[in-house]
Amino acid sequence: MLYHIVTYGCQMNVHESEKIAGILKKEGGELCPDIEKADLVVFNTCCIRDTAEKRALGNIGALKKRKRENKDFMIAVLGCMTQQEGFAEMMREKFPFVDIILGTNNLHLLPYYIKLKDKKNSVDIDRANGGTYDVNLTSDTFRTSFPNAWVNIMYGCDNFCSYCIVPYVRGREVSRPPKDVLNEIKFLLDEGYKEITLLGQNVNSYRYEDYDFKRLLAEAGNSGKKFRLRFMTSNPKDFDKDVIDVIKSSDNICKHIHLPAQSGSDGILRLMNRKYTAARYLDLVLAVRENIEDALISSDIMVGFPTETEEDFSQTLDLVKKSRFSQAFTFVYSPRSGTVSAKMEDVGAEVKKRRITELIRVQNKITKEISEGFKGLTREVLIESAEGDNFFGRTDNGRVVTFEKSNGFKIGDFVNVKITASKSSSLTGTPL
Repeated sequence: MLYHIVTYGCQMNVHESEKIAGILKKEGGELCPDIEKADLVVFNTCCIRDTAEKRALGNIGALKKRKRENKDFMIAVLGCMTQQEGFAEMMREKFPFVDIILGTNNLHLLPYYIKLKDKKNSVDIDRANGGTYDVNLTSDTFRTSFPNAWVNIMYGCDNFCSYCIVPYVRGREVSRPPKDVLNEIKFLLDEGYKEITLLGQNVNSYRYEDYDFKRLLAEAGNSGKKFRLRFMTSNPKDFDKDVIDVIKSSDNICKHIHLPAQSGSDGILRLMNRKYTAARYLDLVLAVRENIEDALISSDIMVGFPTETEEDFSQTLDLVKKSRFSQAFTFVYSPRSGTVSAKMEDVGAEVKKRRITELIRVQNKITKEISEGFKGLTREVLIESAEGDNFFGRTDNGRVVTFEKSNGFKIGDFVNVKITASKSSSLTGTPL
């Protein structure tokens, strides 16, 4: 069986697709890069934003004709979208040609439903359990991102931000045993991986018996080998000086921190149920910069949240200018059915469009200025990919660097590169 996986959303979904691929590979399946030649297409969906959901439904619908022409061709829909109330019923009505619909906790049942002859009732959603099913993460995950690897440390979320659907579709927080996490990291390093990213909706709230996040982070970073350790995502309400001290004390933990601010307005942050203020956020930014040399901070910024005024937006721009993010993932608010904010007053599409354009302009200027500051410096780069005559990699504080292939270097090598030019968020250099 040839299978093709279409992934939507964040790195957590990318890693979940690796688990799905591992499950199928163990059953004798073979990954097929060409969707037109696949016997099975798996859609690993995301419902965080409306655009991702619409894109997924559009791509699923595009396979209707193929399914009609070939009854043996299979379509499976998995991921966050399936966990929403009423989604399975909607799929049965509008997309009856879809064979399998599974929730995030039931991925391991995919082989069972593939073998089932009558797939008309192949719907298996478990909303009661928090977390997600773990395949054997050492041997069964089919990783596709060498030299990088992702490691879940927890699943679910307890924050209930008013705009976010995650707690409703992924369940409450469940932390993995630290022994399992550390053993997985050891396995990956022994396999030659050079960068590990710890994943969780809010890694800072990790708790398992007498382990908290800073203890897990410290032990994960102290492997005795040279590698890079990253983590995402942090909620500013839980990020603190103790975590900063752990990062500062380790040569392996990267000096890049993703810290979503979402807004610079205290009023909007309250409506979002974010549980921190703009002043608290800026204090964290200052603490990172004062304690971690060469640290860079990236963020998520939302505009057009319900009731957002011009003053609210102005305060967001002010926070962006003061924080000087190396990169910001900017997006327009879109209501998600079932969340608190979906019932709030919308500010209108034209207002959102104007504000996102201004926000991107301000952030792009900052990103370019930070990149220009790298020119003439020498930085260690981990080679992550290659295309044509060039290698692509990153500094430990997250800047992408391009340089020509030379000196027998290969993907997975650490190389000292002198930065010679910059362009927006990327750098160009010469390997030494």
